[in-house]
Amino acid sequence: MSTDSLSPAARRLCDAMTAGFPGPGDVTALRAAAVPGPPGPEMASVYDTVAAGVPVRVYDPAPGAEGRPLAVWFHGGGWVMCGLDTHDRLCRELALASGAVIVSADYRLAPEHPWPAATDDALSVLLWARSEAPALGCDPGRVVVAGDSSGGNLAAVTTLRAPELIAGQLLAYPPLDASMGSGSVTTYGRGHFHTAAHMAWYWDQYGGDPTHPHVSPLWAPDLAGSPRTLIVLADCDPLRDEGLAYGRRLGEAGADCEVRLHPGVFHGFLGLPLPAGAAARAGMAAWLAATP
Repeated sequence: MSTDSLSPAARRLCDAMTAGFPGPGDVTALRAAAVPGPPGPEMASVYDTVAAGVPVRVYDPAPGAEGRPLAVWFHGGGWVMCGLDTHDRLCRELALASGAVIVSADYRLAPEHPWPAATDDALSVLLWARSEAPALGCDPGRVVVAGDSSGGNLAAVTTLRAPELIAGQLLAYPPLDASMGSGSVTTYGRGHFHTAAHMAWYWDQYGGDPTHPHVSPLWAPDLAGSPRTLIVLADCDPLRDEGLAYGRRLGEAGADCEVRLHPGVFHGFLGLPLPAGAAARAGMAAWLAATP
């Protein structure tokens, strides 16, 4: 069993969540377990539409405003589960707190649609967001990509594919290395909700060459020219060291990169009723609002 440095509140939540969460291998059970949380706050405009063939949900906290940032959000869920509804509350909170328009992408899921389907959908939504930004009251030069967990991977891959179109990337505890060779995979791979076994299974469903940078961004040979970046990590997470390594590489490549490591919490803490989750969301919103 790994060393446990979760806070008492996080440990109680972790144990309760783990008790009701299916093991890897059953797509139907995992999808059934990925239910939306409590309703999010009311806001001026929330509507569903289609962006270049991809369903999206648009969150606009102040219709009629101009020149705002726009964030394209990619949800987590191991590329196999979750969707617009599971991340609705988080997107509402980020839009309200930042003043940015959020476009949440309902990309195609594995294993029915393996790599590169999700990455292609992600790029399509980015291109749509850039073209629609003026109509949405946003500055096309202030478009960022963002996501949690597997969505953070998609944000990083989209940035690698089109860095010139992106003003920033916000990556929350992203999987960045399909080889899963970092130390935190061993240290926190059991007993901290998101297990190494789950992650290995997600990678298997997703597919693709594990050494390809558009699968494993940490394998990208050159990160020069990367935009402003915020990486939000949980300390007790198998994916922690991948995020730390990516942050170091971005900094070495000359990117404006900030890594925020939150102690005492586990993978998925952003949406949980924990002080660290509230602090992380507030920090993410402030970062979005400051998009140059």
